Amino acid sequence: MDVFYVVLGISLVFCALKPGYSSCPLGCSCTDDSMGRSLLCMGTSMDEMPEDIYDNFTKIRIENCRLSELRQGSFSQVGDLGFLWLNFNEITLMNIKSLKGLTNLTELRLQGNKLTSVPWTAFQETPKLKILDLKHNRLDALPENALKHLSSLTYLDLSANKLSIISKEVFINWPLYRTAEKVWDKDGLVSNVVLALNENPWLCDCRLKGFVEFIREVGPPIILMNSYLKCSSPDSKANKFFHEIQLKTCMTPVASAPETSFTLPLGTNTTLTCIVKARPAPTVQWMYSLKIVRGFVVKQTQLDEETVSSQLLIPSVHVADRGVYTCIANNFIGNSSVSVILNINSNNSSMPLPPVPMVSSNDNTHIEIRIAKQTVYGITLEWFATTDNPGETWFTIHFGKYNSPKKEIIYIGPGINSYTVSNLFPVTKYEVCVTLKNHPPRDSQCIVFITGSDISELEQREKLIHIIVIVCAMVLAVPAGMYACTTEARFSCVDLCLDMRRKLRMQRENTQETERHATFDSLQTASDEAFCRKSLEKVKRRKSEDKCRGGSAAQL
Repeated sequence: MDVFYVVLGISLVFCALKPGYSSCPLGCSCTDDSMGRSLLCMGTSMDEMPEDIYDNFTKIRIENCRLSELRQGSFSQVGDLGFLWLNFNEITLMNIKSLKGLTNLTELRLQGNKLTSVPWTAFQETPKLKILDLKHNRLDALPENALKHLSSLTYLDLSANKLSIISKEVFINWPLYRTAEKVWDKDGLVSNVVLALNENPWLCDCRLKGFVEFIREVGPPIILMNSYLKCSSPDSKANKFFHEIQLKTCMTPVASAPETSFTLPLGTNTTLTCIVKARPAPTVQWMYSLKIVRGFVVKQTQLDEETVSSQLLIPSVHVADRGVYTCIANNFIGNSSVSVILNINSNNSSMPLPPVPMVSSNDNTHIEIRIAKQTVYGITLEWFATTDNPGETWFTIHFGKYNSPKKEIIYIGPGINSYTVSNLFPVTKYEVCVTLKNHPPRDSQCIVFITGSDISELEQREKLIHIIVIVCAMVLAVPAGMYACTTEARFSCVDLCLDMRRKLRMQRENTQETERHATFDSLQTASDEAFCRKSLEKVKRRKSEDKCRGGSAAQL
């Protein structure tokens, strides 16, 4: 009897270890029938393929689970597998070697997953595959050689994806199509191939021309599950069937301008117009001095199916607006451009120049300026203006190094109240001014700041503050003469002023100016004196407040 129990125990251990009698994964069921052994997992919490699936399974069905990825060699130990159903999971990624070893696979169903692309070369491992179901995924492209390794298919379902443009070469290069077409023409005995492409958002422009023609002409052995494919865009062809539309060949953009040269007096409103013909529709940009024009209003109008009009609106032209404006149009075939020259006539005695409105103390217009954001790379400037016609009010930003006579001028259109300056140099004094319309900047409309010196250290700080000191920042909404002084350094404005006055005395005693390395050394003398004088007067008036309130530039 003891010998019997020993033999029985050894047999049970042997059966448990033998691959042909592997146990089912938790929550799944395994059955045997005349077709072989099957694995069924429905609605389980499985989030990856089990590692203990051996070569005795011929059918695997894992549906409504949480599978998110098919990894390399997921089924390499199931060499006899013929049917693989992985419908309604959350698969987003399919490894190029995920089907390795499945030389006997004839049916693969991946319906209702989240695939945005498929590694089509993976099907080199499945030479016997006849059914491929990919419907209700998120496929948005089909390469020209996608079907190269699917020479045995009899059913391909790509319906209900996000396909918008397909080249007819995808099917022309399909070995099955070429072979079947020849055999069908010879004796008509070849098997049919069912193809499903419906419920995709087809973009019916010139890029789809070849595919539309293919669908119209396709016949046995290719059979469309639904031959009434419908356009989703553009609007002129939306909801129309392929057999109802006529598509033209694609064309590179051709840009032209009704007028290529303007000469205008100061203060005149003008519109630069560019006409572009292209198939498909191009993207159009205006460039000025090799920079994209921003701030000005650009209106784009579709004149007809292949013609676009782009208009650049320049309000109240200024001398700084003169130059060459270039309209550039691009599509996937090529690009085209046309230049428009704008000249400003500032000496036209026959036509008096329009008066330049200045903001006086009696006006109700107030502009509040603040530095809203600081990083190690730059600042974001924001302003607020109370005007009678905010929809027609535009601004000019003057930005550059403090002592530079030339400042970069940026025109900001109505409705925009922020601008970001990036790629600032370290240990540099900058000035930025915001003016109403085309007014020249005044001292009361500018902010002066100095960038830091140790960028590597600043990058490690949580706030990433790049601005070390902001000096003489004028808030335009307050009366002239009130300065907002903020600093990251921990000393009072009085100490700062006394220290700078001592430096000024030393500078005047020296016959040659020496190069300094401190943070404030690059400040102009006039700015120092004004800053100190106003700060000292304020301290004398308010002895109780002997220190300026420190804060970041974002609190201005």
